[in-house]
Amino acid sequence: MVRDLVSDIKILSRLNVHMKDKKRVNDLLNKIVEGGFKKLQIVSDFDQTITKQHENGKKHLSSFGIFRCCPSLPKEHVELTDSFAKKYKPIECDLTIPIEERKKHMEEWYRDTENSLRGIEISPEEISDIAEKYGPCLRDGSKKIFQVLEEKNVPVLVFSAGLGDTVVALLKHNGIYRSNVKVVSNFLDLDKDNIVQGFQDKLIHIYSKNEHALEGTDYFKMISQRNNVILLGDSIGDAGMADGLPDTNAVLKIGFLYYELEEKKLSDYLNYFDVVLEDDQSMDF
Repeated sequence: MVRDLVSDIKILSRLNVHMKDKKRVNDLLNKIVEGGFKKLQIVSDFDQTITKQHENGKKHLSSFGIFRCCPSLPKEHVELTDSFAKKYKPIECDLTIPIEERKKHMEEWYRDTENSLRGIEISPEEISDIAEKYGPCLRDGSKKIFQVLEEKNVPVLVFSAGLGDTVVALLKHNGIYRSNVKVVSNFLDLDKDNIVQGFQDKLIHIYSKNEHALEGTDYFKMISQRNNVILLGDSIGDAGMADGLPDTNAVLKIGFLYYELEEKKLSDYLNYFDVVLEDDQSMDF
């Protein structure tokens, strides 16, 4: 029997909660509930998804933004990466540009960033210290969510196009880097003298962070039987993070929308996410 969960879950009646297709959301919720914890996995972005998008109107720093606060980083590197952001960020957000062209530019952005880091000396301890000092707040309720997910043995895949070293440091400082959490991101490749050689493994940018990146790994084998997914993201590119997972039964996509709240942006998000939470800095839903 299909339950009317959309009506039962009172949070879904809040004015800042938007759904394009309530029947689809209800069907997905029923499948997830029916499958239980053993069939569930969480796939989440990090910056402005697990962390708040803003607090008291002030925008939080991203994982790369926090890294840029490290005293060891040369001024020239910071200025160079500023110029990269000015060039590539508008392209990332322009949905009129074909996706393959956007992907190409994102790869250029991350290669340019990687090259600008080579030869810089930076220690893991410095990154940890700076993450503790400048780290953003987690969404309200995050610690409780992560505790329950660990207790129920639900794997949490944190996909980040940011800097993995900072992401892990922030998760640790907030006490949510638990046994069921795996981070896939851009990690610095440091030699024995803490000199950056580049990034480890594949580059993870906004349009390449999906479960194809995990094919052939032990983690991928472990989650392949968990065909119900709750996906969390704050950008349209995040909506594809579960792509590559075989035989999915239900993928409930939840989008956090804060910037540019005009109708056009909301309608864009509703084309990619099943539920859009407008300026919601919590994990209530």
